[in-house]
Parts: sequence; structure tokens; C-alpha cells
Amino acid sequence: MTVAASARRPALVLAGALATMTLGACAWGWRATPSTRDATIGAARARLVKDSMTAVLQRAVADGAFPGAYAAVGTARGVIAEVSVGQLDADDARRPDAMTVWDLASLTKVIGTTSAMMQLVQAKKVALDSPVVRYLPEWTARGAERITVRHLLTHSGGLPAWRPLYKEATSPSDALAKLYATGPDTLPGVRFLYSDLGFILLGKLVERVSGEPLAQYDTAHVFRPLGMTDIRYLPPAAWRSRIAPTENDPWRQRHLRGEVHDENAAMLGGVSGHAGLFASGRDLVRFARMYLGNGAVDGHRIVDSATIALFTHLQDSTVSRRALGWETPTGGNSAGHKLSANAFGHTGFTGTSVWMDPTQGIFVLLLTNRVNPTRQNLKISGVRVGLADAVIGAYREGAR
Repeated sequence: MTVAASARRPALVLAGALATMTLGACAWGWRATPSTRDATIGAARARLVKDSMTAVLQRAVADGAFPGAYAAVGTARGVIAEVSVGQLDADDARRPDAMTVWDLASLTKVIGTTSAMMQLVQAKKVALDSPVVRYLPEWTARGAERITVRHLLTHSGGLPAWRPLYKEATSPSDALAKLYATGPDTLPGVRFLYSDLGFILLGKLVERVSGEPLAQYDTAHVFRPLGMTDIRYLPPAAWRSRIAPTENDPWRQRHLRGEVHDENAAMLGGVSGHAGLFASGRDLVRFARMYLGNGAVDGHRIVDSATIALFTHLQDSTVSRRALGWETPTGGNSAGHKLSANAFGHTGFTGTSVWMDPTQGIFVLLLTNRVNPTRQNLKISGVRVGLADAVIGAYREGAR
């Protein structure tokens, strides 16, 4: 039976309302483990938050912002409310849920690469203000020797934003050679320019310092210790029916499902410091809870609280509002207008985002496939802001 045909089975049509995790487990053929709930939040307050989320996301689906979405709001203790809307694809009418697997795109930068960097910095294996070439001497481009690890983490190294390695290279090794030949076009530390290239370099730095491939390092030292079992690079074929399809890709000439959307990450073999991770909402809830728990969740610690504070703190306001790896609220980004100045978060090109606010003790997670069927759909920006503002407004109102 095809995916499209299975989507029309009567049992699955019952998912027309907000699908529960139990229904998703029965229909999709795996056992779902419910997310931990924050029992300290009263039912009325939780309902207010959920209603606010539902209103924003249902409007977004009606407006064509994305085919489907899963969103969760919670604290260090657990989930307050979660909402699923829409469907996976025009040809797959199943509603997403906490077990749906999404292409995280640039959330890879913070969930994978930045997490690894936190551990290496804490262990004093990497120094933030050391030149990157100390760890990657093969980066011989002119001016590279001036760029520090901190510069790359804050996107202030002077590197170009992007380079079409997937068009220029014929293999992963050729793509890396071209990357190592790419240097800054301005002095480091004088401007902010969001650069995928810098995070590709950071991913290679993790591999060099740790002696482990990036995917292996992240799994062994970040994901497995946190109990995150539905996150990985290069998802196996067995996961395919759980994965939200992304774009009808003009480069690969096919509809992508379970293949990394980012073309440069694909050229690099599907594993890169800037993109490549796939994960479920349930796992990302655990990740967000870890940050609000100062490096630990359910008794499992991956970094200390001082390292969390270091990496989530605004670095140099004269250049940008960036922390190390993370964004902070600017008044014009996806944080919206009601998160505190201490909040930090990130977005992914495919339609993903997460924001955490230690001052208010809350996280807002949004997972969508807004690039399905085309990346030209840019409505996600307003949805992210609307969701963050609605959630925080409802959370505050419910406390009165």
C-alpha cells in the first residue's frame, strides 16, 4: 500500500482533529512515549496557552504557510501544551504529532554543533579566542589566521554568507577543499553576517579535536545522554514514513523526504556543522528542557550551568545581538516582542524554530515543513512571531 493510499484508511482519517500521540503510534506503527508534563501548571493556564497556539497555527495552515506543524510549549519540568495542525503533505493526509521527524536545517547549528562546542570548551580542549587554524591548519585561505572560534560562533568572522559548493564541487572532499580555500572578505569582528561556511568549519573542528565524526560525537555525547532517540543525521529508510516531506527540489529533481534539504549539506554527505539533523518534536522538547534546566534534564547532565550561561549570553552588542551559536531577541526577529532580553533561540530554513527564556522559564518550539512544496513560501516569519507573542501573552495572563 502506498503512503498516499494508507493516508486514506478510515483509522487515519480519525486524525482530522488534533491528533493524539497514542493515535499517531497506532497508525504509524511505532510505540510513542508521551512527553513529560509540567504538573505544576494549572489546567486552566495550560488550556489558555494551548488555545492561543491552536488559533495561530490553524490560521497559518488556512493561509498556506505550511502543510503541517507541531508546536510545544513548556518549562524545565515538562510540556505545558502541544498542538498539531494540518497534514504532512498534499499526498499524505496524516496529521503531524510529537513523533513526526522533521528536517531541522539550521537548528543543526545549535542542537548539534554548538552543543559539541560547549562540551569541548568546558573541557578546555577548545579556547574561544584561539585562531581556528590552530585546530584546522588546512584552512589556508588568506586572512583565515585572524579568525577565532568565537568569531565563527557569532558569525562575525568576515566570511561570506554562503558559497554554492554543491554546484562547484564533484565530491565531499572537493567541497571541503573549496571551503578551505575560502577566506574572509572583511576583517573579523567588525560586522555580523550569518554564515553557513563558518559552521561547516566548526563541524570539522569538532571532528578534529574530538577524534570522532560529527554524527558519532553528537550521538554519543549529546543525544544519547539526554535520552534523545529520534534524532540523527542520515535518517534510515525505516523512518521515512515518519518524516515530513520538504521541497520539490529543482536541483535533485525529486520531492525530498528523508534527504537533507540543504544542498551543501547533501554535497558533504548529509552530515555537516550547519545542517543535516532530523529529529522529532518529543526529542527537541527534551533538548529545550535541558537548556532551561541549566544543562541537565531528568538527572542527565551534558554541560554545567556556567557553560550554558556563557554560550547563551550576548557577546558584543556593538556588532550584533548574537550569543555563541544562538540568537537573542532583537525586536525584529522570530523571538517576537514578549520574550525577555535573556531569551535565546534559532530558526531553520525548512520552517523550524525554538526559543527558550530562562527569565520566564519557558520554551516555544515550532516544527513545520514550510518549504513544501517550494522554498518561495515565506509566510513562516509572521507565524513564528505570532506564535511566540500569543504564547507568552497567554502564559502571563494565566498566571493572574
